[in-house]
Amino acid sequence: MSAPERLALLDLDAVVRLSLEGATIRSVLDAGTGTGIFAAAFASRGLRVAGLDVNAELLELARAAVPGAEFRAGAVENLPYEERSFDLVFLGHVLHEADDPLAALREARRVAAARVAVLEWPYRSEEHGPPLAHRLRPERIRQLAEKAGYASVQRLETEHMDLFRLVPQQP
Repeated sequence: MSAPERLALLDLDAVVRLSLEGATIRSVLDAGTGTGIFAAAFASRGLRVAGLDVNAELLELARAAVPGAEFRAGAVENLPYEERSFDLVFLGHVLHEADDPLAALREARRVAAARVAVLEWPYRSEEHGPPLAHRLRPERIRQLAEKAGYASVQRLETEHMDLFRLVPQQP
């Protein structure tokens, strides 16, 4: 699959728009940033962006792609940020890879001031993306989010992806 085809599958513009709409978002943590493709998309909208990833090589690519952003090494299950540090915490294709998805959602809730957006592959067998056995059912994401302390879970579908907007319970 070519890079443009892969990019089209991400539904980048729709994902960013849906992640932001309906909330006042000025800052974004792209947790599990990889090469920084989503960090760049959020930064292009004038937002303060930070990224985190466990892979040092991918972080270097992200730094090159988004020079104005701050990038750190770290795991989504243990975010190195203060409580409510970012308006939005974005987990793009990360939850199904996390060693402990519940801990990842709890950490995202702790760091998010307004909402968490979780992007995942739809639960269906497809040529692209991870095998079905590695994908998360929408019901599983909802269960994890409720257990992690979210007040609401909204599932939004783009052409190729599932986006879940999670609103943390107020303390």
